[in-house]
Amino acid sequence: MEEFGRCYSRLCRESGAEPQETVLQRVQELPRGRLDLATQSLTVDTCRALGKLLQKEALLTELILSDCMLSEEGATLLLQGLCANTIVRFLDLKGNNLQAAGTEALGLLLRQNKSIQSLTLEWNNLGTWEDAFAAFCGALAGNGTLRQLDLRNNQISHKGAEELALALTCNASLQQLDLRWNNIGLLGGRALVNSLPRNRALWRLELAGNNVPGDVLRAVEQAMDHNRERQTTSRENQARAHVLSKEVRHLQAEKSRQFLDLMETIDKQRKEMARSSRASAACVEQLQEALNERHSVINALKAKLQMAEAARALSEQKARSLGELLAAAEQEQQSLAQRQAKEHRLEQQEAAERESKLLRDLSAANEKNLLLRNQVDELERKVRSQQEQLFLARQELSSATTELKMRASQAEERLELEKKRSRQSLEDLEQLRAKEVEHMTRHLEESERAMQERVQRLEASRLSLEEELSRVKAAALSERGQAEEELIKAKNQVRLEEQRLAHLEEKLRQLAQARDEAQSACLQQRQTVAEAQARAGQLGLQVEGLRRRLEELQQELSTKDQEKVAEVSRVRVQLQEQSGRLQAERAAQEALREKVAALERRLKVIASDHREALLDRESENASLREKLRLKEAEIARIREEEVQRANFLQNAVLAYVQGSPLRAMSPQK
Repeated sequence: MEEFGRCYSRLCRESGAEPQETVLQRVQELPRGRLDLATQSLTVDTCRALGKLLQKEALLTELILSDCMLSEEGATLLLQGLCANTIVRFLDLKGNNLQAAGTEALGLLLRQNKSIQSLTLEWNNLGTWEDAFAAFCGALAGNGTLRQLDLRNNQISHKGAEELALALTCNASLQQLDLRWNNIGLLGGRALVNSLPRNRALWRLELAGNNVPGDVLRAVEQAMDHNRERQTTSRENQARAHVLSKEVRHLQAEKSRQFLDLMETIDKQRKEMARSSRASAACVEQLQEALNERHSVINALKAKLQMAEAARALSEQKARSLGELLAAAEQEQQSLAQRQAKEHRLEQQEAAERESKLLRDLSAANEKNLLLRNQVDELERKVRSQQEQLFLARQELSSATTELKMRASQAEERLELEKKRSRQSLEDLEQLRAKEVEHMTRHLEESERAMQERVQRLEASRLSLEEELSRVKAAALSERGQAEEELIKAKNQVRLEEQRLAHLEEKLRQLAQARDEAQSACLQQRQTVAEAQARAGQLGLQVEGLRRRLEELQQELSTKDQEKVAEVSRVRVQLQEQSGRLQAERAAQEALREKVAALERRLKVIASDHREALLDRESENASLREKLRLKEAEIARIREEEVQRANFLQNAVLAYVQGSPLRAMSPQK
């Protein structure tokens, strides 16, 4: 407010006048946002400075200028400054004896100002200037912000009341109007009463001290009560609609938040699936590396076989010289070969039985591995015994060379078969991995049943991996047996040469390393299978958690639906009660109509004595009939509006419940 005082002083000095000390004192003493200059005699220069300040002042909300004895020019300057103000809400101009120019300035203020809500004009004799007051009433008709107007003791006649009545028919914002202690009279009161049915905003109209008949005052009071009840009903409906809209927004925010949480959970699961697919790809790469190492071992065996063939060519030359000696040993060699074939078939049958047992029962894999190791030891002991026997049968090299050729061709065929089998296994693994990735991606878009099917597919893939693991192990065992047989044959062929024996021992060590690598690969496959089972268990737990979350959301949705239904039923009951009250009012109006008919009969009896009173009564009866008709039409319209509002509210609630996103995701009950 100090800044306001400085600006006021500056403007006064610019206009060549001294600022009023009383005004400066009031400005400094009063609280922020309120300017009270009541009972202060304001000069024209002060009014001009205040008008300029009020055009751009953004702090004042209340302006009190009561009993300031404003001149016509000063009031005009002040009101012109207020026309551009958008902050002032309360204006008090009581007891300033405004004349025609001030009244016209007030009309201009009501036309241009959009912020003043309360205007006090008591003791100003505005009704004396009929033309200016008519302009004031015309401006009041177009004003949309004024809520309270005080026109007490303004010498308003019945003509001014008629102008006010016309303004009230067009005004839709004025709620309180005080016209006490004027000269409205019967005609002005009737004009005001006739304008009230078309005004729904006004709920307080004071007409005491205006020589208005009691029936007019009662009609005004009834109209005010009716408007008050209508506004109360509308406020209650607005409050209910606000509460319902707030609840609907809250539900929408809650459901959107839950939907976002669900999408985040799905994204996390998708990331976990991508991580598992990358892990499976890494496992496949490790298997590919193991197969490549095995191919290198096989290539080394091929090279050694070629070296063995070269040695065989040398041994053939020696065999020719020893043919005579070996002729007698051929029969023994054949019998030995038959026994070896029988033992080989027995070993194959045992290996087949072991493979079937491994496929039937995975839990006994460790024990069967121990049995296989024991059998390998037995085979090694048999190999040693056969080496001793073959050491004694060196002279049978010719038959051994032929058999070695056959075995070499068989080894090549087996190598080709192993290559084809490894390629097929790689293709199967790639197909399984592609199917698994496809099922993982599809899992995020399906519901609980799709998740369960995916778990089953994972189980099937696990079984297929286990079968592939068993096939790899069987192939490794058969390959190992073949390699050992070839090693034994090679040792028998090159036993005479000590250097070749060292090479064959190194080959045996390499085969043992390959066996160890195959066993480690088997262990890695088992670990991957265990990890897949653990992931399947985690997915099952996540599916169960999502199922419980969906059930909770469905329960919350059902409770919200029940609450909405209860609210709608409560609104219906209230509307029924209101319709009952309206029916009771209608019955009261019927009773009033009967009383009017009785009064008419009574008036016919005494028509000769009170002819002038009869004319007045007839006019009053006509006005009452018109009011009854208007009230019945108003009641019917209100009833239709209430029914439409209730239907609209119910349809909006049902449309929201049916169109919510979680309801679309949740299963049908």
